[in-house]
Amino acid sequence: MCGASVCSGVGVYPRAGAPQVKRRGWKWASRSYVRRAGDMNGTAQQGFGYRARRTFTRLLVFTLILGLGGVVVFLLSQLNARTFTLALQDGQLVVMKGRNAPMGAVPYRTGDPRLADAYAPVAIEGQDVSALLTRKFTDRDELDQALFPVLEGLARPRIASDEPARVDQGLYYLRRAEKLSGITEEQRLSLQKHMVDVAYYQARQKLEDARRLVSEALTQLKLAAESQSRHARSANQMLSAVAPPARDLEESLRRAVHTLSGPQAAPQAPSQPAPQPAPTAPSPAPTPQPETTGEALDGAPQAPTGTDAGGVVPTPP
Repeated sequence: MCGASVCSGVGVYPRAGAPQVKRRGWKWASRSYVRRAGDMNGTAQQGFGYRARRTFTRLLVFTLILGLGGVVVFLLSQLNARTFTLALQDGQLVVMKGRNAPMGAVPYRTGDPRLADAYAPVAIEGQDVSALLTRKFTDRDELDQALFPVLEGLARPRIASDEPARVDQGLYYLRRAEKLSGITEEQRLSLQKHMVDVAYYQARQKLEDARRLVSEALTQLKLAAESQSRHARSANQMLSAVAPPARDLEESLRRAVHTLSGPQAAPQAPSQPAPQPAPTAPSPAPTPQPETTGEALDGAPQAPTGTDAGGVVPTPP
């Protein structure tokens, strides 16, 4: 008896009206098994090529990521190397230049000896530079424009002083500012105005330098003329030719620097002229008296005296 099913040589079929048994789970399980078996067979056939391709892909992705990271680091290093900052160290404003790295900075050392003094540390002497410490300058022109107000603020009160030592200090800061090539046109005009203010002191200093050089030259010529060297004769001739006018020039320079350039005395008020006495009437000239000699007295008639003329004594003319 086959029960609810009809047996046949081909297979078992459910009888009409009998409940059917679901066999899908068996079919799916068999299909999954077949699929896995096929994958295993395919993997076994192309396993080395597949693994090599997958490894190459991963290596390529890793290389691309590493390359992009290197490019980013390089660009950040180049940007930082061109960046300038200002730092406050021991009361001095120091110019810092970025390292050739994504971050970090070192004191700036220019390769041009003429600009070494322009970017040397600056004693701020109480100036407020807090705004400059937070800024970054991408080129040297921006740095020059930021440094100029600091140097100008240090020079202005010094060049307005009458003390030669303070004027020399102010001139030192102005010369440093003059070496900043990236300042604006307005800053350049302000610098020229300050240089005009100290032109007198510069001229005086150059005259003093010229006097000292002339004096040193005369001393060297005299030393060479008194020696027994082969240039003694030439030095003697030069000394004979230039010694008198050189001494006059030296004396003129000394007088100009130390006497004429000194503080002038305060002008005195003109003195009031003394009052002239009132003119007096001229005295009458005396009447000339006739000369009387002995002979004239003898020949002149004698005037009557006493009572001979009626008792009247005539007055001599």
